[in-house]
Amino acid sequence: MADKKQLEAPIHAMSSQPAQSPVVQGSDEPLEAASPGTSFESQYCVFRAGRERFCLSVLQMEEVVEWPMVTHVPLSPAFLMGVFNLRGAIVPVIDIAFAEGRRPDLKPRHVVVAALQQEPGQEVMRLGIAADEVIGTFAAAEPLQVKDAPRELSHCCGMLRHETDRLALALDLKRLAEAFSVGVI
Repeated sequence: MADKKQLEAPIHAMSSQPAQSPVVQGSDEPLEAASPGTSFESQYCVFRAGRERFCLSVLQMEEVVEWPMVTHVPLSPAFLMGVFNLRGAIVPVIDIAFAEGRRPDLKPRHVVVAALQQEPGQEVMRLGIAADEVIGTFAAAEPLQVKDAPRELSHCCGMLRHETDRLALALDLKRLAEAFSVGVI
């Protein structure tokens, strides 16, 4: 019978090789892994849309892709930039900075593809967020600053402090899907 301590040993201690850090597509910087004995750290992808910085938990992300060929959807809301094909899945692309009046000749450079599991047994909903710049991934040992979240942005659930003096609005993916409803695409 296996010793109880062996069963509770962390996975990284059981492996003889160090774990490889995942890399965001289009970036050559690996995510920083938490070292043994440190507090739990959350990982966030920070990106810029318009003039504002946003962040999304890497657990909710699928990938970051270079700006694809986007097909415009007739009679769609202003925030829906269109849809694109991601390996057979149709992904709507929303512009969370549309209120700033993005210039039509300046297309975003990336799409942050997020995945939202609606309810158990339902298909995963994919949502693309237009990003002008992907700043990087950051680890945060402290929780998000919830009380500092702007009240007028219902899709933000807090603020992330990164790069010592910078803040990013943390996106709540479920609220984002409700605020920027794209229907059944």
